[in-house]
Amino acid sequence: MKTTRRTLIAALGTLLLKPLAAFAAWNEQAFGAKTAADALKTLGASSPAASKDIVIEAPQIAENGAVVPIEVSSNIPGTSSIAVLIEKNPFPLAGRFEFKDGALPYVKLNVKMGETSDVRVIATAGGKHFAASREIKVTIGGCGG
Repeated sequence: MKTTRRTLIAALGTLLLKPLAAFAAWNEQAFGAKTAADALKTLGASSPAASKDIVIEAPQIAENGAVVPIEVSSNIPGTSSIAVLIEKNPFPLAGRFEFKDGALPYVKLNVKMGETSDVRVIATAGGKHFAASREIKVTIGGCGG
């Protein structure tokens, strides 16, 4: 009985610590950067190479900037991370996603956009950085606009 209780308590403790491990991976400087260039510098991707192997699916015109759906996939072999930046947002880095070996480098997210802006996607593969961008026109602002 005591062994079962201890096992249960240990399992619960492990589950509670998992979110803390994810929080430890948080890159405060990158997400707190005020410009896209600063965010890229913090991520180590100051001068990424342009790539047509990064696919950005997003509306050309977003009627409401409060919720803009974006889908990103990378066809670059060995993609280990994808970062999504909204150039004109107050904090441009909207998300950064890491992929283990064999994982499909695909993300779908909803972002807020205060105004018409380029969405830039940075994919990391083999220690190199690749970029693609797409302009999204916003008719009603979502970041306090």
